[in-house]
Amino acid sequence: MLEKCKDSGERWGGVSKILEGWLQQRQELIVEFCTVSGVHELASNSSDPDEGLQRFCELMVDYVSAGHFEVYDQLIQEAEEFGDSAALDFAKKIYPQISTTTEKVLQFNDALDGMLNREAGCASLAHELSLIGETLVARFELEDQLVEQLHYSHKSQVVGA
Repeated sequence: MLEKCKDSGERWGGVSKILEGWLQQRQELIVEFCTVSGVHELASNSSDPDEGLQRFCELMVDYVSAGHFEVYDQLIQEAEEFGDSAALDFAKKIYPQISTTTEKVLQFNDALDGMLNREAGCASLAHELSLIGETLVARFELEDQLVEQLHYSHKSQVVGA
């Protein structure tokens, strides 16, 4: 989609729109995490806690997938177009750390089935939710650094063009 953009300003704006949508997904994920972990008592779309957990996992996997298969690629392409070798080096350094969080997210998602509808799973579920919360916070911090280095650092170049 963005490959056909005529100039860097148009492309930069397209990446910004992709980022806005992705960050909206992040916000929805955070709200759902707070709901399923009991941080706040928002009324869920369902009174079934298992459905809330399944929704959380769906949002989490969708968010992670969008990062890997859409957002990161666009950020890399943007840095390449600006000839920003420092940003590309940064991406190579930080990407393995992000991938580690992806593995943890997918492991949590896979293990969730074993925790639902089981009393023994309740104690481990609280612990696992705490760990996945920490993983998501670490991931968000890494992603914010990636976006800053590969996208927002070019803003002045776009405005000046």
